[in-house]
Amino acid sequence: MPVAQDVKIFVPAQDFATSLAYYQALGWKLNWQVPKLAELELGNHRFLLQDYYNKNWAENFMMYIMVDDVQAWYTHIANVLAKDTFPGTRVNPPKEEAHATVAYAWDPCGVLLHF
Repeated sequence: MPVAQDVKIFVPAQDFATSLAYYQALGWKLNWQVPKLAELELGNHRFLLQDYYNKNWAENFMMYIMVDDVQAWYTHIANVLAKDTFPGTRVNPPKEEAHATVAYAWDPCGVLLHF
């Protein structure tokens, strides 16, 4: 069987520059960028941010991000969002769910980040 070298998801952006700045403010590292596409990395995990937006798709898109400390991530995101630089973004405090303690954040175009 052939071997896969990598798997990445394409994440939508309504305003590419704003979404790029949002993810970088949260701590993702920009690996490379070409017109309408950028690779972002956090903890050796990467995704492709694309300059493409479809409201229904974006608002039903979710990234699951496994972290060691949900409270720390919530506090970090809340501090970033307190600067009021990213309209339409928000973060909910951690809560207990059946499988784990989780926190939810929404990026500038409605993508849900599930921590």
